Amino acid sequence: MTQDGGQAVHIDTSKPHPARIYDYLLGGKDYYEVDQQAGDQLAAAAPEVWISVRANRAFLHRAVRYVIDSGVRQILDIGTGLPTSPNVHEVAQELAPDVRVAYVDNDPIVKAHADALLSRVGTTSVVLADLRDPQSIIDHPEVRGIIDFGRPVALFLVAILHFIRDADEPERIVATLRDALPAGSFLVLSHATGDFADDRSEAEAVYNGATATMNLRSRDRVERLFDGFDLVEPGLAQVPFWRPDSTPAPGSAEIGFYGGVARKNA
Repeated sequence: MTQDGGQAVHIDTSKPHPARIYDYLLGGKDYYEVDQQAGDQLAAAAPEVWISVRANRAFLHRAVRYVIDSGVRQILDIGTGLPTSPNVHEVAQELAPDVRVAYVDNDPIVKAHADALLSRVGTTSVVLADLRDPQSIIDHPEVRGIIDFGRPVALFLVAILHFIRDADEPERIVATLRDALPAGSFLVLSHATGDFADDRSEAEAVYNGATATMNLRSRDRVERLFDGFDLVEPGLAQVPFWRPDSTPAPGSAEIGFYGGVARKNA
């Protein structure tokens, strides 16, 4: 059990969790046997997952540098996952020490690990909240203590929306968050897709027994999540090909992750 807002929160270690599976695939150490088993099953069904998670992580780092170079000094990172180093605040604050970062995740284990690692009091916070209720994130006092919604914010939704079912309306979720952001803000988003594989049903099935199901979406569906934002060049792309800073690894053309960065201009 852990505490958040004075209420006990149960940590379920009997089922694999996407954040912990991701940590295992990245070579981390903050996962349980059920997460490792799920990660191995996922890799057996989709062998490119090993390079996919690393390509997505590299995209995250490049996107952080892009928004900081664009002048943004506030980041709201929802679905942050376990704090594999270098994380968002480390990349951002290396470029601009005054950057403020609010992390949000729905896994109490993620929050516990992040709380233990984050030491820059006043510039970072970790909030336990559910993306399916975006208004509660916007209104959360700990988020408000870090993020001033009167100034540009970089909203990060990296490898998280594919765990949101259609019934929970991912477009509505993003729109609610978008409407809280002022002009000059950015959306950084990546999303799993089945566009580059004949069949991903076995890979999706791995998550059926996890705490969140996988919902692969087509390019058109992912592009719709950017409504109200203007995509910066090169637009929506497979993550290894979004402004790469080195030659993409062999097999990158098979990576089933779209990524993009977009600006809110009005």
